[in-house]
Amino acid sequence: MNLPAKLKYTNEHEWIKIDPEVSTDDQTVAIIGITDFAQQELGELVYVEVETVGEQLAKDEVFGTVEAVKTTSDLFMPVAGKVIAFNPELNEAEGDNPGMVNEEPYASGWIIKIALDNPADLEGLLSAEDYQAVIS
Repeated sequence: MNLPAKLKYTNEHEWIKIDPEVSTDDQTVAIIGITDFAQQELGELVYVEVETVGEQLAKDEVFGTVEAVKTTSDLFMPVAGKVIAFNPELNEAEGDNPGMVNEEPYASGWIIKIALDNPADLEGLLSAEDYQAVIS
């Protein structure tokens, strides 16, 4: 099971990391996706829906859904922030390749980018070791 140590995790199987390429002194941007464990449990993803771009969401609010052959699962915000981007590779109107999440959940299979309300909120999330204990 692939669990990069540099990421933070949630009990709901999302991961989050700061995006240093677009973060500035005035705005911290983070990338969010689902874990390798989650994509394996769901199976082949056939659709990813995010209709919250531009919205301010609280921690634990639903920001989208993923649909697999046998089930649909909600996606939850790990921290509060404004959804600023939906991965165009996954977007039905653009790339329409939800299988990217199965292939590379921690790289090109990311789902959204957010502007964090408070970067210190990341400290309350799970480390890779803590998340491993949750899924074991």
